[in-house]
Amino acid sequence: MRNVVIACGGTGGHLTPGIALAQNLEEKGYPSWLFISQKAVDSRLSRKYPKLSFEPMPGAPLIKSPLGLARFVYGFIFSFLRSYRFFGRVGADALVGFGGFSSFGPAMAARARGIPVFIHEANRAVGKAVRFLAKRSNRLYLPEGVLLDGISPEVIRNIGYPLRKEFRRIPKERARKQLGISLQDRLLVVLGGSQGAVALNRWVKDNLESLAAEGISTYCLTGMNNESSGVVQLEGLGGQIVTNRFVSFTDEMNTVLSAADLVISRAGAGAIAEIVRCRIPSILIPYPFAADNHQFLNGEFLELKGGSILCAEDNMSENLLDEVREVMFNEDFRTILRRNLFALDCGDVASRISDDICQCLKDRAANEPIQGGVLRMIG
Repeated sequence: MRNVVIACGGTGGHLTPGIALAQNLEEKGYPSWLFISQKAVDSRLSRKYPKLSFEPMPGAPLIKSPLGLARFVYGFIFSFLRSYRFFGRVGADALVGFGGFSSFGPAMAARARGIPVFIHEANRAVGKAVRFLAKRSNRLYLPEGVLLDGISPEVIRNIGYPLRKEFRRIPKERARKQLGISLQDRLLVVLGGSQGAVALNRWVKDNLESLAAEGISTYCLTGMNNESSGVVQLEGLGGQIVTNRFVSFTDEMNTVLSAADLVISRAGAGAIAEIVRCRIPSILIPYPFAADNHQFLNGEFLELKGGSILCAEDNMSENLLDEVREVMFNEDFRTILRRNLFALDCGDVASRISDDICQCLKDRAANEPIQGGVLRMIG
């Protein structure tokens, strides 16, 4: 066995693929540790996996301000030193980073110890940390069709987004039953990501009556930092009661998505991968201030593949309600979207990444001895 350290965390979009990879590596005989960020979303999700070992790792994103720079430097120094000591203590053989600030310190510490570095970028615009680490990596995992200037194609593997082994599409009837939602309801699910989206939450509240008048109920994931949970009931068509649910967080996203007729979501790579896996028609609202406009590029790719509709946040008030009506009441169009989503599913990405990592370590072992150890994950 070998010690493989995985750096992930900071958002659900960074942590969940790390967990997915750890699950697959463990199935191949590699036990795992995970270092996660100190955010509440990481703490809550980690409690769902008692068989994995989690430890918070200091760190902060790079923000262009004196205070932001100071926090980044402070977090980097502490994460570098803790990672460096950790690698030496367990005899780490490889570092896998999933991008973002949580990967930077551990990856640099791995390089300082001469440990191979594997980096995964989920978005179609390569982030700052990944751009910096790419030239210092033994392998770079990128989305379909994405390359990076100055990086040899031999280093790059175009691959998808690893989903946890339990994240499966389930029958709508079972999903609705688990959520307490009638199978007869037309259900619109609204997602803002693990951090929520104020603009999407506001749009739902502003349009509850209009949606109810069409017989459309909503299930809105508001995010842990934005809104409290609650239920709003309105009178709809023919006096029918339309129930609207507001939930701050769920770790059963596959159930929520499988229950939906239509999803409105931000266009993070993780959200898109989950929508594709559950084959749910969607309208994507890219976060307009995402770094390097990566959410627009993610959403544009899915729209060009015939798997979604893209709507700019600036156009939500004018166009979104009409688009919801058009998609919700057009079963033929939703069938086409579902068929295209099925074709876009990348399958077991975690297994392909873990196989590649294991093969790289075996090739390395053929050239120089590697001490045995235990797989550990850092996020």
